[in-house]
Amino acid sequence: MARETNAPLIVLGIETSCDETAAALVRRDASGRGEILSNVIRTQLDLHAAYGGVVPEIAARAHIDLLDAAIRQAFADANLDFDAVDGVAAAAGPGLIGGLIVGVTTAKSIALGLGKPFVAVNHLEAHALSAGLTDGLGFPFLLLLVSGGHTQLLIVKGVGSFERLGTTLDDALGEAFDKAAKMLGLGYPGGPEVETHAKHGSANIKLPRPMKGRPEPHFSLAGLKTALRHAVKALEPLSDQDVADLCASFQEAVADVVSDRTTRAMEIYTERLEPGAQRALVVAGGVAANQRLRAALEQVAGENGFSLVAPPPELCTDNAAMIAWAGAERLARGLTDDLGAPARARWPLDPDAPPALGAGVKA
Repeated sequence: MARETNAPLIVLGIETSCDETAAALVRRDASGRGEILSNVIRTQLDLHAAYGGVVPEIAARAHIDLLDAAIRQAFADANLDFDAVDGVAAAAGPGLIGGLIVGVTTAKSIALGLGKPFVAVNHLEAHALSAGLTDGLGFPFLLLLVSGGHTQLLIVKGVGSFERLGTTLDDALGEAFDKAAKMLGLGYPGGPEVETHAKHGSANIKLPRPMKGRPEPHFSLAGLKTALRHAVKALEPLSDQDVADLCASFQEAVADVVSDRTTRAMEIYTERLEPGAQRALVVAGGVAANQRLRAALEQVAGENGFSLVAPPPELCTDNAAMIAWAGAERLARGLTDDLGAPARARWPLDPDAPPALGAGVKA
């Protein structure tokens, strides 16, 4: 465990939790402001596209092949050498265990060789803290985390301090978009495909809004996915316009559900925090790049007296800048890890949250 420090810090971040191989260097200045010095991302989409999803073994082997070059490129882009870093951070979970082991082992090796601290970063916390890097946002705030593996609403009280308000009981939002795209014969990843086709369609197909109006801000997306399948069967063979209309209708249903669930979470957030606490909503994770979703959240935030903070799209999807920043935030508070710290396939932000029936590993 290191000591807390107000000194400027430069941290190397490594991200290998799924199918993006990434390395970045971030500076945290003495006042706590962040600056991205480099942010290298090597995509594996072409390796997984034929399978309609990420193949863990292929992803892990690709990380081995791509990571060293990504790290070298990050240093070259920042015009720095290894001696400039004050710590090394890696996404240690949650995620695909094979890929996580590649990144964590590499980060530990670099930290050991340099004699610098190692920080094991929760990938979800990195998403949560990214608003501090991009917008200088302090604590507390309400977080909507929407990604391929997780859909949650949490109160972020500080670094390492989270209170989960809601989670998905079945599919995560990114997972639902991927499955919807697959039903419609679209490519992978599904989110961008559905969003692109929805721009040419009309939301004129009736689909349900699961969990809307429920007092607890949980999500359930399996029923919406099933309803979409029935709509597809009823319209087959699908024309291009049918596909566009189905995408628009699905995306609109998602926006309605997310707006309703987030509104309920805003009510709980306001009830539980001290009067005068900042009313900020942060949306993070890969699905946060969806522009229709952002517009819906902008509307509900305004209606409830919240400001909306959304990192730029390139920092919503998996990247190493957010890992480096989370590492810098932890390092500044003296929070480091020994070289025995494990990679974790599952690592909930709020381990004390009450069980949500059906949520399983997505809790």
